[in-house]
This record gives sequence, structure tokens and C-alpha cells, in this order.
Amino acid sequence: MFDWIQKLADWIVFDLLHLIKGNHLAEALNFFIYDAVKIVLLLFVVIFFMGIVNSYFPIEKVRNYLSRNKLFGLEYLMASLFGVVTPFCSCSSIPLFIGFVRGGIPLGVTFAFLITSPLVNEVAIGLFVGLFGLKITLIYVISGVLLGVISGLILSRFKLERFLTPWVKDVLANAEREEKVFEAEKTPFKKRLPIIWNEVVKILKGIIIYVLVGIAIGGIMHGYIPEGFFEQYMSKDNFFAVPLATILAVPMYSNASGILPVVQVLVSKGIPLGTAIAFMMGVVGLSLPEAMLLKKVMTFKLIGIFFGVVTLCIIISGYLFNIIL
Repeated sequence: MFDWIQKLADWIVFDLLHLIKGNHLAEALNFFIYDAVKIVLLLFVVIFFMGIVNSYFPIEKVRNYLSRNKLFGLEYLMASLFGVVTPFCSCSSIPLFIGFVRGGIPLGVTFAFLITSPLVNEVAIGLFVGLFGLKITLIYVISGVLLGVISGLILSRFKLERFLTPWVKDVLANAEREEKVFEAEKTPFKKRLPIIWNEVVKILKGIIIYVLVGIAIGGIMHGYIPEGFFEQYMSKDNFFAVPLATILAVPMYSNASGILPVVQVLVSKGIPLGTAIAFMMGVVGLSLPEAMLLKKVMTFKLIGIFFGVVTLCIIISGYLFNIIL
């Protein structure tokens, strides 16, 4: 499917720029061009398609349904699945997190969404299929959804509402006095397209820099880091490789589409897939920028509990991935 992109990358690097095959710069640049074109195309197609889907399933309807129905635990799964179809990074999910809390949705259910949304979304799924195949993608999606559900259930047991900031409590108090009426707009498909297109452009503008930076890092690693470099730190024989990868990922920040090229290179360099995915989950789900934004709605204690539970679940997922795959 992507052979033409590889031919384009080869032509630019070896014919147009006259770089020598096997040269570090040539290999890094070839990787960058190939992955940049492929991933940007995938991003465009997937985001546009999901823009059409999301235009018919607005966030307000989902939020309203979850807040008004007792689902006997299924609300955690529904919130997690809703996170799958929202193309947001961890920081972009914060406004929705606030909206969920304001809509009266239990905090544990809201956490299920907040955890799953950056980890597994339609963009990441589309890229995962292209990079790793359908089988690994299915396992990743299932584990990401379960991670959100289980983490949400655990966090709900702690009764953490008391650790929300006064700002959120004021918002909740005001929301209780307000009566909201949700009316679906029956807009023809043709009139939706300009709105969908603008949203596609907006999302692409918001994530393209992270995508290109991620691909650039992957290209540098692919071209310059020798075989066997990572094995000594994150090999399958190192029992602490998974927690080490997860913890080292926290200072970094990217979305799933931006970090996937790096994961691809890590795997090609010999790091077990579970360890590499734990690193990816740590980057997109436990970033410092996310913690700074969450400070608006959570106390430091709540942020610490949230990060601690998610970190533990990511580490367990990494070990399970290594066993399964």
C-alpha cells in the first residue's frame, strides 16, 4: 500500500540529494520522509472520517446520557470507549474532563475517559495498523480500554471528589442551579462538511508539530543509534525495563500519533513491544504538561493518586504485553 511512498523517499534521498545508502544521515532522512508522508496521509483520512462520525454523535449527547442513566458499571466502559473516538492528546482532553465533571458524571467515570482518550483514539488506531498490523492493534486497543476502565474503577473507590479544587466545586454548584436543554441540530450533511473540514485543519495544526518531531526523533534513532544500544537497558531479560521505560517517559510530552514512530524504532532496535508500548503510554498519558493543566481542577494529592494508579496499570500492561507477544 505504501510502496510508492518508499520509492518517493528513496528518490529524494538517493537520486535527488545523492546521499549514499547506509550513511547515517541518509538512513535517518529516508526514514523521516517515508514516515512523515505516510503518517500525515493517515492522519488526514482518519481525522476526516471521524469528524463525520463525531458530527452526528456530539459530545453533549454522550455527556448528558452518561449523567442521567444508571448503567451498573457499564458507564466506565462507555466513557472509555468514548475516549477511543475522540482524537485528543492528554492536554486537549482536560476541557472535556471539566465538562464531564460539570455534567454530573462520577469522577471515576470521568477518569476512565481521561485515561483512554490520549492512549487510544482513531488516529492512534489507524497508525498502529499501518505500523504494527491488525493483531497487535487489537491487543493494544483492548488493553488501552481496559486500562481506562480498571483505573477508573480503582479511582472511584477512593472517593476523590473532596480533592477537587475550589474552582471546580464552584463550577459544580453553579451547574446545579442551571437547567440545560440539549437540542439536536438537524443540519444537512453538505452544511456539516465545512465545519468538519475546519475541525480537521484545526486538529492537524494542533498535532502536526508533535508528529514531525516524533518522526524526526525516530529518524535520528533509526539512522544513528547502533543495533543493541537499547537492549542493555530495556531488554526482555531486564525485569525492571517496563517500570524504567514508564517512569522515564513522564518528563516527555507527545500525543499517540507523535510517539508511535519512536515506538516503531524502539521495537526495531530490539526493545520488547510491551516495554516500548509502556513507554508510549507513559509519554501520552502521564506527561508533565498534563499535570500542570490538571492543577486547575485537582489538588496535588489527587494528581499524585491519579498518576500513581495509572502508572501501576501501565506497568502491569507492559508486562502482560511482553508475555503475550
